[in-house]
Amino acid sequence: MIKGLHHVSMKCATEEALSQTLEFYRDILGLQVYRRWPGGVLLDTGSGFLEIFLGQDVSAGKGSLRHLALETDDVDGCARAVSEAGYPVFLPPQNKTFPSHPPIAMRIAFCKGPLGEEVEFFCPLE
Repeated sequence: MIKGLHHVSMKCATEEALSQTLEFYRDILGLQVYRRWPGGVLLDTGSGFLEIFLGQDVSAGKGSLRHLALETDDVDGCARAVSEAGYPVFLPPQNKTFPSHPPIAMRIAFCKGPLGEEVEFFCPLE
């Protein structure tokens, strides 16, 4: 029934928040615009889409997105780019092993995005 993840949606309260969020994901991280409409955009992550749009109801209790993980071959470069743009990197690039069966070796970093969302940069090391 399910074929995969199509998109993750992020609703912005103001035009300024929409502009900052688009700048973060498009200009700093390099995601390409797939579709655009008045008050919104769909960005291509390479394995699904990120929908960013202006919305009326942006109540904090609406959902519970823990974080958004973006796969990259350059965790350090992503962390550096967002840091240089003024966004906090609260977990600097580091290698980790997730204790699953079998274990997953990875390089990761976490930052805060323009809407307060947590963004993980993820590179499998296998």
